[in-house]
Amino acid sequence: MPLESTIDFISFSLAKYPFLSDIFYIIIIILCTIFAVRLVNRIFTVHVPEIVKSNKIDFDASKEETIRNMVQRLLVITIYIIGLILIILQIEYLNNITVTLLAGAGVATIALSFAAQGSLANIISGVFMTIFQPFRVGDYVDFNGNYSQVVDITLRHTMLCTWDGRRIVVPNNLMDSQYVINWTISDPEITWTVDVGIAYTADINEARKIMTDTAMRHPLVMKNREILVRVTELGDFAVNMRLYVHMPHRDVAFTSGCEMLESIKNKFDEAGIEIPYPYRNLVIHGQGSDASAQESCPGEAS
Repeated sequence: MPLESTIDFISFSLAKYPFLSDIFYIIIIILCTIFAVRLVNRIFTVHVPEIVKSNKIDFDASKEETIRNMVQRLLVITIYIIGLILIILQIEYLNNITVTLLAGAGVATIALSFAAQGSLANIISGVFMTIFQPFRVGDYVDFNGNYSQVVDITLRHTMLCTWDGRRIVVPNNLMDSQYVINWTISDPEITWTVDVGIAYTADINEARKIMTDTAMRHPLVMKNREILVRVTELGDFAVNMRLYVHMPHRDVAFTSGCEMLESIKNKFDEAGIEIPYPYRNLVIHGQGSDASAQESCPGEAS
């Protein structure tokens, strides 16, 4: 039989040439490693999301994606490490070197711990962030003054996408140790403010009415929550007022605030309410006389 002859030939060759046996087993290990990695990737990228979407598991989508990505990467790294160890054990020369290295593992471990201190800190922080989840993939956060969306959390770093499309790669150690505002994790609703200054001669009640009406007319302002206008400061040249509104989520708050500010400015102009700018008075004393003159210099800071 051709199949039996082939098997006998392979057995004879492996017995006669031992190094062929090592190569054969190494190829098998590599193929099994590749197959296992592809199987894990397929399970976590195709089958697990399908199970979650079919509502067979009651799990939050953002939380599921964060945990799934981290577990997938941990399993893939573990499979590669096991495959590498099995290959080393198949090669006698490398096996002897490995035994020698393990004999001095104490010193090597100390040296590696100092050399890889930052990498280990990032990996540990990544695992902790996945377990405790101060933020998840898809959440909107403020980090170092950047309003961003969490795109990915890896073993080493966290990927953020800012509102203007920039990609920020932050080591997990920094994300885990610095102050992060999460706008999504609990209640996405936020309070947004719009500041306007009016002249001292202007009618505060009229200005308050215009600001309140503007907020009520905006489609994204939550009408079931209280809309307030407060006088926050009696400044050097203006009465500063602040409009408080509730927005459904952070990513629409800034643009909505800009739209309301523009509308308030236009309505103030129609109502004759002045929005003052800084100015100062210069008093000029004439030489040899008591006469004085006042000159207003608009646009100059007081």
